Amino acid sequence: MKKKAIIIGAGFGGLSIGIRLLSEGFDVSIYEKQRFAGGHGQQFSKDNYTFDMGPTLITAPDIINKIFNKAGKKIEDYLELLPLDPFYRVFFHDNSSIDYSGDSEQMKTQMAKFDKNDAANYDKFIEKSKVIYDSVITDGLGAISFDKITTMLSLMPKAAKIGALDTCYSNAKKYFDDFRHRFIFSFHPLFIGGNPFRVPAIYSMISYLEKTGGIWYSKGGMKSLVNAFVQLFEELGGKIYYNSEVQKINIVKQKIDSVIVADEKIKADVVISNADINHTYTKLIDDEVSRKWSQEKLDRSKYSMSAFLLYLGVKKKYDKLLHHNIILSPRYRELIDDIFDNKVLADDFSLYVHVPSKTDSSMAPEGSESIYILSPCPNLSANIDWSKMGRIYANKIINYLEADFDLIGLRDNIEVEIMFTPEDFQKQRNSYLGTPWGLEPSLLQSAYFRPHNRAERIKGLFLVGAGTHPGAGLPGVMLSAEATEKSVLEYISK
Repeated sequence: MKKKAIIIGAGFGGLSIGIRLLSEGFDVSIYEKQRFAGGHGQQFSKDNYTFDMGPTLITAPDIINKIFNKAGKKIEDYLELLPLDPFYRVFFHDNSSIDYSGDSEQMKTQMAKFDKNDAANYDKFIEKSKVIYDSVITDGLGAISFDKITTMLSLMPKAAKIGALDTCYSNAKKYFDDFRHRFIFSFHPLFIGGNPFRVPAIYSMISYLEKTGGIWYSKGGMKSLVNAFVQLFEELGGKIYYNSEVQKINIVKQKIDSVIVADEKIKADVVISNADINHTYTKLIDDEVSRKWSQEKLDRSKYSMSAFLLYLGVKKKYDKLLHHNIILSPRYRELIDDIFDNKVLADDFSLYVHVPSKTDSSMAPEGSESIYILSPCPNLSANIDWSKMGRIYANKIINYLEADFDLIGLRDNIEVEIMFTPEDFQKQRNSYLGTPWGLEPSLLQSAYFRPHNRAERIKGLFLVGAGTHPGAGLPGVMLSAEATEKSVLEYISK
């Protein structure tokens, strides 16, 4: 008989592990709280404007393709991926900018305008990033489960030797003097909820990953990737139950027995949670069940930042903006400190601005733009009342973009305006402290020190997604599915 796997949540992690287990002959059902799949990868439309609500860019398409290949399928039969070049346009506080791309010569030409020595060091930095990339991706460390401390300890000498234990910022600082270059080669951890000034330089590999794998857009937005996964999952015989929140995971003698959905007990051989880690361990499992990640341990852990999101439908086009844009405050480290440690909503901010209508005309009416704005901000451990501050903060961002960033006439041309605050992350997606990234990916909260893909002390319970190894971000979540699959197959085979 087929082994029964129940997955909690139809986010990218849940769908990825579902496809993998179906391909291995499991009977797989996903129970999803929302009325649609996608988790943070949801999408909404209003007045012919369409917005991705969470992830917006695709890196490492090979990692996605491995999931389709696992099922004997080809990614191109399900998705139309479009390459973006440049990857991002980065605007600095002094009105300078850099079009960040994977073209070495273009990058060095731009960098030489600010510092010729920095430009000369570009290739050395990329080579260093490649060495780290080879350890994580080529050697497969991102796709194995760190269940034993010995696994991590055995890798530490090599990690130290290649400089992967430095911080991302200190690694960039070794190669570059100009503040622009130090930023563009250290900011990537922010995409996965990490602080560049304390996240290990292992994440510097993203510079090489982007350079070789490119930055891609899936036509129709990230929802098209969700739809492709759902289609493949159902083609393989999987079932998704929407509006079906798992109320409890039943553990009998420290082993999975069943889950409770709408007061109905559903038996399972294995349960894989794609829900928030804190929600899984403290809301779904009874207190008397022995588990390493107790409420006390989770309370002592450090959590990532949150984000304030603003979705604007604008009946005007702005040539200044590309598909992906980053607009920076004069402060880098100080602003990061305010967000992660001081827990204050600073007077200044840095913004990520996504304009998919630059590439895909279906995302906005003709002559208009669909604009997604993300401002990193403190999580809900900060004393911020977003029911009051949300409107104030949105106005502040719009005023800045119009008056200081020269998006002339922005406010008068807004047809759709919707905001999403840290409180919405907590209420709608069960994100503890309103952070979609979960635990901060510091060295002592990575690999073995992160909640394991195979739950400690509870047989038959597994984790997938941003909260487990290797961490947040689309590539990380999909690699977690591969690591979790290996753990499930090992468990079932015993």
